[in-house]
Amino acid sequence: MGMQVGGNRGLTLIDILLVMLVIFMIMPHHQTGLDAYLPQPPERSIETPRDEGVIVVQVREDGSLKINDESVSWDRLSPRLEEVFKERAHRIAFIRGEAPVEFRTVARVVDVMRQLDLSVGLLTPKLEQSR
Repeated sequence: MGMQVGGNRGLTLIDILLVMLVIFMIMPHHQTGLDAYLPQPPERSIETPRDEGVIVVQVREDGSLKINDESVSWDRLSPRLEEVFKERAHRIAFIRGEAPVEFRTVARVVDVMRQLDLSVGLLTPKLEQSR
């Protein structure tokens, strides 16, 4: 039921457009997507690791050291850190220096930590305020 404009050619064009419209209206209903498999959280193991706190080595102004508020001497620094990280999964320690502290003192602590294959982070006052 179209209007005849320009002979049979106009009627044929309208028929083609209507068929295309019907095809494109039906197509989205028959499309199926791909199955997605989402990763599942790991099952709880029987042995849960204990809560590992943050290890901070504090370099004091007078050159003395503390590991999490426990005083330690320079010659006991490496054995004590090795003892602390013996059973830890994450081998990360932070260094906090009191102002003013010499860089070579902090670098010495970094060297000891790197010899033990620890990842080293530096705590600054700005980082501590954001905690």
